[in-house]
Amino acid sequence: MAERRGVAAAPGVATIPLPPTSALWNEAFDLLATMVAVVQPDGRCLFANAAFENVLGLSRRNVLRRDWFDWFVDPALLRDTVTAVARNEFSTSRLDAQLKRPFVSPGEPLLVHVIVNQMEHSDVTLVELIEIEQQTRQDREERALDQVRATKELIRNLAHEIKNPLGGIRGAAQLLQMEVESKGLSEYAQVIIHEADRLQALVDRLLAPHRRPHVVGDVNIHEVCERVRALIVAEFPRGLTIERNYDTSIPDFRGDREQLIQAVLNIAHNAAQALAERMVAGDARIVLRTRIARQVTLGKQRFRLALELHIEDNGPGVPEAIRDRIFYPLVSGRDGGSGLGLTLAQTFVAQHQGTIECESEPGRTLFKITMPLP
Repeated sequence: MAERRGVAAAPGVATIPLPPTSALWNEAFDLLATMVAVVQPDGRCLFANAAFENVLGLSRRNVLRRDWFDWFVDPALLRDTVTAVARNEFSTSRLDAQLKRPFVSPGEPLLVHVIVNQMEHSDVTLVELIEIEQQTRQDREERALDQVRATKELIRNLAHEIKNPLGGIRGAAQLLQMEVESKGLSEYAQVIIHEADRLQALVDRLLAPHRRPHVVGDVNIHEVCERVRALIVAEFPRGLTIERNYDTSIPDFRGDREQLIQAVLNIAHNAAQALAERMVAGDARIVLRTRIARQVTLGKQRFRLALELHIEDNGPGVPEAIRDRIFYPLVSGRDGGSGLGLTLAQTFVAQHQGTIECESEPGRTLFKITMPLP
């Protein structure tokens, strides 16, 4: 934890009154990407903006019910800082802290830079929290979007280069099979035909999302989740529990329902396959969770509302060696895997202006899909 740094209050500096009941907090502070709260030294929180709600995964009402300092791993220094600023010992003060997120990422506090400022009322302070990794995350999202575009171009070019000679190889193998009299040579020709067909099917899967038209209609994300749940349960009927934690207030949005079903199914199916050992033990678990996020930046664009879909499992986690490359084509952590499921999922989500993020460690893997809402 960094030491507190303060700036002496400058006499005669004019301040703008902002009464605690002002509607300006809702209208102005909710537009900020950083977390903002209005706090008293006794821990009473008078206001928390939308970004604060999103990070904690709670509604504003629930945030205000609790002692504000309890949201931090080490609240003592922060409490002293707020008290000092409220007493006018400093006009502003800065420190680093760790914010608890029990309803979003249990056991994983968020590192934040805290700025405490005076307000017109001597017993009230304006506290701004800036995620230390916020810029890193935005850069990661931009790189992911660039990767999607590069992947699409690579797939198109690669498929074009493969399809033409592949057709010639298959045709030549068929002619050879008809001409040869040796049973052994005929079997070799059949192997060539079979492998050519397998490669053709692989190329078709690579090209499928780019060939298929984008069918736009009204989409209910919970209908998508329920369809995926039914498919997973049908394939893995024993030893696997699929939990649902839905925010039913999420509105419908315009999108391609079948593409989204396929994207979510690819992720959930990977999770189910990774849970094979836990299924034997009977404690395999997948959680489908939906939430609303406010004031979200996706691909350099700001959206007032966004959908967050979490797909979480208690499997062994993504192998560390491929953790940074899991969305690349043909990268798979499972023997016999094609390495296309997550690539296609990312492509489908990107076509809805969304992003996919992955957090993984042994015992917990979380894929988070974020897409804008109307």
